[in-house]
Amino acid sequence: MTLDQLRVFVAVAERQHVTRAAEALNIAQSAASAAVASLEAGHGVRLFHRVGRGIALTEAGRLFLTEARAVLARASAAELALAELSGLVRGVLSVQASQTIASYWLPRHLVAFRRAYPGIEIRLEIGNTAQVAAAVHEGLAELGFVEGAVEDEQLLGQVVAADRLVLVVAPDHPWATSPGLSLREAVEGGEWVLRERGSGTRSAFEGALAGAGIAPGALRVALELPSNEAVRAAVEAGLGATVISASVAVAGLEAGLLHQVPVALPERSFHALRHRERAPSRAAEALLALIGR
Repeated sequence: MTLDQLRVFVAVAERQHVTRAAEALNIAQSAASAAVASLEAGHGVRLFHRVGRGIALTEAGRLFLTEARAVLARASAAELALAELSGLVRGVLSVQASQTIASYWLPRHLVAFRRAYPGIEIRLEIGNTAQVAAAVHEGLAELGFVEGAVEDEQLLGQVVAADRLVLVVAPDHPWATSPGLSLREAVEGGEWVLRERGSGTRSAFEGALAGAGIAPGALRVALELPSNEAVRAAVEAGLGATVISASVAVAGLEAGLLHQVPVALPERSFHALRHRERAPSRAAEALLALIGR
């Protein structure tokens, strides 16, 4: 059974005439007759009485007409849904982002997207960089936003923003009044509060150490915490030092709860991730285009 057969059946039933139905559908009369005959033969039921040169619905045809109209209505609704999705009238976009990005960089872009496309629902989940990359790889999220590059051949990444890492301590920490401090001296001479392994911030810091010829294993980690805010609060309370995004540190710096130690750290990039083998939706393309502007 096809939608075309159903359209022919409904047209014939409504007009009680094969020729007029064929003309309304702009098809040959023989094609209309064949469509009805195929339905009847394929399902072993007579849909029309042939009375002289006219036709009339059988009881089975009358009951089937209700169902056929309902199916065609659902098909029309589905076509409309596809048109609305392609036109960004409505739809759902699943996004995952690492904590720093989700809390400090992405919200303003999501607000702008919502204003531009109010019918598109954005479902945002937060994880560390490894979790976000895994979600995009497995198809649980269409777009992912992470700090730094991800090594996964199935993922495509593009740089969408830049970020700066800063080394911060509490105002009463000895480093707050130190006239000069190298990164190596900081690593070898202090206790650290860091994010968990797998987070973009932790990976970026350890990458910076490796780039400077310092083994990340030299860090004396006093505390590992699962969020930027927890790390910042622990350092503000006087437990060691940390390296976090400048966006995360700015509130504590402005309030006088943190002191930035002038140690040179490399800039890092924020990346958008999508699966290499999955075509992006119009909504995903629109969000990336908005961010690019």
